[in-house]
Amino acid sequence: MTTIMDDSRPIFVQIAERIEDDIIEGRLPEESQVPSTNQFASFFQINPATAAKGVNLLVDENILYKKRGIGMFVTTGARARLMDKRKELFYEQYVIAMIREAEKLGITKEQLTDMIQRGDRQK
Repeated sequence: MTTIMDDSRPIFVQIAERIEDDIIEGRLPEESQVPSTNQFASFFQINPATAAKGVNLLVDENILYKKRGIGMFVTTGARARLMDKRKELFYEQYVIAMIREAEKLGITKEQLTDMIQRGDRQK
């Protein structure tokens, strides 16, 4: 885990997103145990209640579940649900915005496709 936090967004949201990233990237496989809220609090030097709020966001979304007396675990199917969620966010935040901006600039769909392909070749 990296310790850099973004001051423009609530810390508990950033904690939830970091756990999501770890699940998506395979660092936290399904049915594996996630660090405790106290571990998150210590690592990021935040209040344990703030860390718990981030974890509870993922419990509410059925990404994590609690095993009484043991800790929090990644639910089966969590990675697929997170991928679907992130793809939809990507579409809404980037694709739609890109299409709207292209329309404002008079860029045709063909030109936009060419730009995307050109960008793909430059990776």
